[in-house]
Amino acid sequence: MAGHYDAVVVGAGFGGMGAGIQLDRMGLHDYVILEREDDLGGTWHVNRYPGLAVDIASVTYSYSFEPNPNWSRLFAPGDELEQYAHHVADTYDLRRRMRFGTTVSGARWDDENELWTVSIEGGETLTARYLLTATGFLSQPYTPPFPGIEDFAGTIVHTTAWDQDLNLTGRRVAIIGTGATAVQLVPELARAAAELTVFQRTPIWVVPKVDMPIPAAVRSLFAAVPATQRAARLVNTSALELLMVTGVLHYKQLKLGNKGAELLARAHLRRQVRDPETRRKLTPTYDFGCKRPTFSNTYFATFNEPHVRLETGSIDHVAADGIVTVGGHKTEIDTLVLATGFNLWDVNFPAIEVIGRDGVDLGKFWREHRFQAYEGITVPKFPNFLSLNSPYSYSGLSYFTTIEAQMKHMGRLFGEMRRRGARVFEVTEAANARFLDKVTDKLGSSVFYGGDCASSRSYYFNQHGEAALLRPNSTLTTHRHATHFPLDDYDYRVG
Repeated sequence: MAGHYDAVVVGAGFGGMGAGIQLDRMGLHDYVILEREDDLGGTWHVNRYPGLAVDIASVTYSYSFEPNPNWSRLFAPGDELEQYAHHVADTYDLRRRMRFGTTVSGARWDDENELWTVSIEGGETLTARYLLTATGFLSQPYTPPFPGIEDFAGTIVHTTAWDQDLNLTGRRVAIIGTGATAVQLVPELARAAAELTVFQRTPIWVVPKVDMPIPAAVRSLFAAVPATQRAARLVNTSALELLMVTGVLHYKQLKLGNKGAELLARAHLRRQVRDPETRRKLTPTYDFGCKRPTFSNTYFATFNEPHVRLETGSIDHVAADGIVTVGGHKTEIDTLVLATGFNLWDVNFPAIEVIGRDGVDLGKFWREHRFQAYEGITVPKFPNFLSLNSPYSYSGLSYFTTIEAQMKHMGRLFGEMRRRGARVFEVTEAANARFLDKVTDKLGSSVFYGGDCASSRSYYFNQHGEAALLRPNSTLTTHRHATHFPLDDYDYRVG
């Protein structure tokens, strides 16, 4: 007999914990949070590579209703984010609802009984009235199929499976990838390795990181007068909004803002890298914002070190003792670090098989009929289903903006269900189509469609060339929609 719950939440990262907090607020206390890893925290539990830190200021990268006055720096290191996740789980009594080491293989809607059947690897099944997927945007690591990689005789480590006992002192190291993870990791590798080669396919825009320790006196003030931390959050969030809304989403109308950010990044690169040819290779040929930019004061300067080399030749194959480029040059190494990112569009949307009403497969539906989700959270033909990492859901630059907007959407939707005495909700086809048309139209002004993104190879774009990840609204607008969307955009089944 399957265990039955009010709700099953898949994922115990910050999104899943936000969902649990909101379920409790709505009086749905009988839920379970299923997590494939051995502990909670999502990204901040899985990633443990040297240099790991948040790239959004800590006062903003946290729940607004659960501020942490104890951040040690403006940009907190990864272990503090994991500690914060544990604090949230304990404060909101979430841990007793969590099951770790539990991999969900799929879920299917049972229309006759009005419930979801959730299948767990190993044969167990659970049932629930509601299904909430909170598997994160970057949860499925990707390793390109480099020919010969299985024959490499040295050590291979992916950044999402970092070996804490790995000692790189004196080693000849290569790292493949130059995204945000690599920007944090490369300076750390250079400190230990005898030789470091950075294999770059696509350069990244990097701006200075205004980071510093938060003085004890300021932390004490945050704890004693929470309004001061709320003010710091407002200032930081406003600055991020200015960057996102003016430089990225309203590119056509405000190109100057985008070009200003690009000039800042170019000046930063010019100040930090001495060699003109290296600077040229590190300079993106796409517009600022096409690919997620990042912050660092040490990444560029690392390429001045005599034992660090930038390789921009395409990889032909991996040999037992090194990496060979298309031109035939071999870089001999004994350690290979893969900072190759995540498979976002092929396997992450959704991360599990989800079968809705009339046998509709969500993954196939999205790939055959465009990636879409009403207000970034619900999908037609998927009753009582909330997808917390969906197309057009990511708003602002902090993931917590998205999480809290979705929590508000849940509160409004479930409040209306209680008022009507409904057991089942499903967004209408018409409402979903209107939302998709609206965000598509608004994104027409963004850098993704108005700028030059041809060479960015950005995960913002899906396999159809659509930038279907970001929601083209400010934080204020997104949160207003979450509390004011038309209630008749849903069909309700009263039972």
